[in-house]
Amino acid sequence: MTGIDDVTTSDGFPLDDTVGAFVPHGRFVVSGAPEGPLAGLTFAVKDLFDVAGHPTGAGNPSRLATHDAPTKNAPLVDTLLAAGATLTGKTITDELAYSLHGDNLHYGAPINAAAPDRVTGGSSSGSAAAVAARLVDFAIGTDTGGSTRVPASYCNIWGLRTTHGLLPSEGAVPLHLMFDCPTWFAADADVFERVGRVLAPESAYAPKRLLLLDDACELADLDFAFPLAAVLATLQDSMGASLQRLRASEGSSLEAWRGVYMTAGAHEGWQLHGDWISAADRGFAPAIAGRWRAASQVSDEAGAQARADMVRIRAHVRELLGDDGVAVLPSAASFAPRRDADPADVDATRMRTMAITCIAGLAGLPQVNIPFAAPCGTPLGVSLLGPAGSDLALIRLAIGIRRALDQTLEHSA
Repeated sequence: MTGIDDVTTSDGFPLDDTVGAFVPHGRFVVSGAPEGPLAGLTFAVKDLFDVAGHPTGAGNPSRLATHDAPTKNAPLVDTLLAAGATLTGKTITDELAYSLHGDNLHYGAPINAAAPDRVTGGSSSGSAAAVAARLVDFAIGTDTGGSTRVPASYCNIWGLRTTHGLLPSEGAVPLHLMFDCPTWFAADADVFERVGRVLAPESAYAPKRLLLLDDACELADLDFAFPLAAVLATLQDSMGASLQRLRASEGSSLEAWRGVYMTAGAHEGWQLHGDWISAADRGFAPAIAGRWRAASQVSDEAGAQARADMVRIRAHVRELLGDDGVAVLPSAASFAPRRDADPADVDATRMRTMAITCIAGLAGLPQVNIPFAAPCGTPLGVSLLGPAGSDLALIRLAIGIRRALDQTLEHSA
């Protein structure tokens, strides 16, 4: 690593964290290379990623206390530093990334600058909050069951779930390795693409078939209808393609697919963390503790069956898209829940949202959130789902759609 100046004291932290995005042990700066494609940009990392000399807490103080500080950076962090970006701290995550809500019992719920009365969403809550509040230019998160797409939708920012395996996961605390994806957020489209040019390869992807996933749309609130229609119309104009409406889960249901995702992931997660969790009281929030209890009870047989179902679903979705399809779907099922929402309502929303987000998760495919706002001003997102490896082209397609819609609005004003 070249040109790195490590500032480790809290007094040297350059940001006024007005939204509570950063963990207490994450207030430090690591300067990037003096030159590079990301020179002049600042970024934060979710507190799942290793940064040399700084502990990785994964959202849980017991985890922080029982693991030594790493001696080297996660490869993804090194890539961004070498490209010239300056690392400005570590952000809050839900405990071991096992939630979509963004409320950490130990470190708090970061404020959603785009909708202060609503949550940011998790588990990349701090990264999304830091970007939405413009504290950093971009931020690194992860997406396992929706932990980038959902906060991006809730916070009116850009976010990409990457093709599974595209970016290195080494040096990051896992949740479910078969689904975990390193990701990034940005508030500015140009910055979002600029990071993409560093992290994602060019591809020959040029979509010719336009798909609408009706079963995903049916799970979302009516607030998503207008932005979904706007994206579809813009794509039809630019692609000159007819729209094919289909049900991704034809012959099954997205609720059944969510069950496959949850069972396969829970079984693997317990294999990864069960011994550590069982060794002592780790102080998990009640909802997350309940998920780990459920994970501990998933049998090997059930886990194996879910993995077999996942392989079948993955092949099915990839066949639907082929190498020239783009699918449109909601990024989440609803607006971000209010910060004082009833926990039962929050969990019901989480289940609907995960039935949508499990499509890309099970298929291992990239999905990009296009930020919108409802007439009332509340953020919501529409997603594009593309073939494996289409990440950078998908970003450019999404940005083109957003810019075309913005120009239409300007002309009609």
